[in-house]
Amino acid sequence: MDTKWLEDFVSLAETRSFSRSAQLRHVTQPAFSRRIQSLEAWAGTDLVDRSSYPTRLTAAGQTLYEQALDILHTLQTTRSMLRQHTAVAKDTIEFAVPHTLAFTFFPAWLSGLRQRLGPVKSRLIALNVHDAVMRLTEGSCDLLLAYHHASQPIQLDTERYEMLSLGHEVLAPYVKPDRNGQPLHRLPGTPGQPVPFLAYAPGAYLGRVVDWVLRQSGESVHTQRVYETDMSESLKAMAIEGHGIAFLPTSSVQQALADGRLVDAAPSGDTWRGAMEIRLYRERPSERPGGRKGKPVAQAFWADVERHVNVSTAQGMGTQQETP
Repeated sequence: MDTKWLEDFVSLAETRSFSRSAQLRHVTQPAFSRRIQSLEAWAGTDLVDRSSYPTRLTAAGQTLYEQALDILHTLQTTRSMLRQHTAVAKDTIEFAVPHTLAFTFFPAWLSGLRQRLGPVKSRLIALNVHDAVMRLTEGSCDLLLAYHHASQPIQLDTERYEMLSLGHEVLAPYVKPDRNGQPLHRLPGTPGQPVPFLAYAPGAYLGRVVDWVLRQSGESVHTQRVYETDMSESLKAMAIEGHGIAFLPTSSVQQALADGRLVDAAPSGDTWRGAMEIRLYRERPSERPGGRKGKPVAQAFWADVERHVNVSTAQGMGTQQETP
């Protein structure tokens, strides 16, 4: 039995909504429903009364809910005790970062901060978006760095978590050029000749943003999936080798565009592009008894970054105001 099933079940008991809990748990609703069904199969009885709306627990479900709270609390306490034996040094900041940002944004961003703030001891934990968010909510990292797109918001309680906007990124389609420097393939393709498509694996955050871009293009898109992965760097490598079109963060392809290994795979304009925000998240320090106050070095780092963001924002607004 996977403990994540218990976490899912507790969420369902508290929201009384499969769709809402699926959002909070950062999975699709069908996947969330399968987890609850798996828990019921393990328990050997129905836990949810599916004949009512909003969702209601059965008597057995109510019993499991009460026990699950105790079980999860005990597990969390035990893990915290174990982590003390191998805890990262108190002067080291732990970042949970999705793979793409770990390769593209994080290294240059941290270098810039070190120039302004001095040495920063850090530990990077590269994960998919779902697991990175879970690291933050479980208290297993100090800060979370992630993309934000309006169609795929990260569901974090603003009363418990806060964020800083660090910049923007654009997701756009790229492909290997032919001998004349023209794209080997172009979107949107045709029914008779669909373009080979290098896709993100189902459920990947950037993959859901790509789906949004294709839907809002207003054109019939004809693609044939020939490869899929969670890793944008792997998609870039496949695109450079000529295997098809890949949607990639523009920051990750600048060198490949400059030396002619990749070119745009769609007509110019914003139709085939998805603008994303890069955000830094943390759990708000708690003064409540037993609440997490956060690592002092991480709190000081957050304050420094927040000051820099505020100064940059003010400077940007001043520049805009001065422009005739």
